[in-house]
Amino acid sequence: MQLKLDNIHKSFGSGENKNEVLKGISCTIESGSICVLLGPSGSGKSTLLNIIGGIETADEGSITIGEEILAEMSEKKLSLYRRKHLGYVFQAYNLVPDLTVKENIEVGAYLSDHPMAMDDLLHMLGLWEHQDKMPNQLSGGQQQRTSIGRAIIKQPDILLCDEPTGALDYKTSKDILNLIELVNRTCGNTVVMVTHNDALRLMADQVIRLRDGAVRSDSKNASRTPVDALEW
Repeated sequence: MQLKLDNIHKSFGSGENKNEVLKGISCTIESGSICVLLGPSGSGKSTLLNIIGGIETADEGSITIGEEILAEMSEKKLSLYRRKHLGYVFQAYNLVPDLTVKENIEVGAYLSDHPMAMDDLLHMLGLWEHQDKMPNQLSGGQQQRTSIGRAIIKQPDILLCDEPTGALDYKTSKDILNLIELVNRTCGNTVVMVTHNDALRLMADQVIRLRDGAVRSDSKNASRTPVDALEW
């Protein structure tokens, strides 16, 4: 699904304490692409991701996803839209501690009319042998794989990733990025990934650099560099 953002503004606080976090963001992200939102802490990239996902609302501007304008949706329709079309992967895994790997992933399946086949997904995630383990029995990378599985089992059109490797070591980060790349290639999702890691720009189709709440550059790569070839 194509994403089109037009003049997005967002502030927090009021009066003397008002902080303008986004200052007129406009861009288009093509369907099926990987787009990296790149910038330092405080640049507004996570806030922008949350607005795209309908978690927060913009003060001004519009977001069009496919043919739908988010601001024109009722709360009920927006909630249904998030369930059916959007998948979320966060730096914090947010797994249910009393559920197994398989059960945590099934939470996402309940939100879909046409979920992916569980066995195929567990193999894709490299979690087949760990499906009956509890989250506290998993490594960080396995927990993030479970989180990704929960997000993609409902086959979302758009996968939103907020610093998905921020809490992981180098090798595990590469494993997770390889998985995100595989999901994009296999499922055709549009992937929007927030990161402060400049090296990840090379794995993307599109790179949007943010600083102080504004777009500093919006560029496209002629080709994507495989994750295994990235160094940082």
